Amino acid sequence: MNRRFALIQAIFSLVALAAVIWWASNQDAPQLPSTVGDWAWLGGALGLYVVVTLLRGERWHRILHLTGVHARRADSYALTTVGYMGNNVLPARAGEMLRVVLLAKRADAGKRELLGTVVGERVLDAIALGVILVIVVFAILRDTTLPSDKPLVIAGIGVALLVAAGVALGLLRRKGMLSRVRDWIRPLMDGPRALLSRPGAALLAGSFVIWATEASVYLAVAHATSLDISVMGSLYLVALTNLFAMLPAAPGYVGTFDAAVVYGVNAIGGARSAAFSYLILLRFILFVPITVVGLVVLVTRYGGWSRLRAAVRLEASSA
Repeated sequence: MNRRFALIQAIFSLVALAAVIWWASNQDAPQLPSTVGDWAWLGGALGLYVVVTLLRGERWHRILHLTGVHARRADSYALTTVGYMGNNVLPARAGEMLRVVLLAKRADAGKRELLGTVVGERVLDAIALGVILVIVVFAILRDTTLPSDKPLVIAGIGVALLVAAGVALGLLRRKGMLSRVRDWIRPLMDGPRALLSRPGAALLAGSFVIWATEASVYLAVAHATSLDISVMGSLYLVALTNLFAMLPAAPGYVGTFDAAVVYGVNAIGGARSAAFSYLILLRFILFVPITVVGLVVLVTRYGGWSRLRAAVRLEASSA
């Protein structure tokens, strides 16, 4: 099962990466920012991403408390950076398991209970990103060639997924495994269930703020590379790239993230001459600093590489 999933990840990443490499080979060499103003925009993008990371740490902290997990705010913030570092260097989004493993002993909580809070985060993100994408596509960019121009294909995919889910449930019930699966999943649902409340609605509103702030990171990097995109274009890009990031992929979403950026820039009419530079600098801002910070926090505060290996083993055993 683990090898099959790893193979699926590799295939997704390799296909997307091959497409990006082919595209990049036909572009001019990327240009770094050359003026003080360009570097100021890039510094602003980095500062905004720090704000995004702090907001994510606060959101997780509040979800933890909603589910009865009394974690320290410092741990919630620190482990948010560690989790993103893990997602960037480990397969299968193992950074999520890494922060669960590290917090379990400090908060005296079960791993599945903590994983349920991560599931709650992902639910909030999926709702916020989906709403942003639908609003931007249908209300703002309806004249642009986007995936929404093929509603029958999208509907067909949705029907196919529902049919597949029905078949899977039928097989599980026939083999008597449904009750065991239900027992295993029940602790994971504590996080999402806790969000069905007034504080949960506030956290959903906060998720829109998080993604709007991250869209401003995309916009600032665009200014640094002289890529002419609008505020709505940056919202479209942030929604598209992060929905692509939910696909199985190699560490750091290699290939899938890059393909989404290239496709999105072309879809909203961005200049091809600046798109390659934009991709490189955007990937740097979003992935490199938080990976370095997360690694430093892991080594200095949470026991270093031994904990990292424990998270990898736990991820492999639960897959």
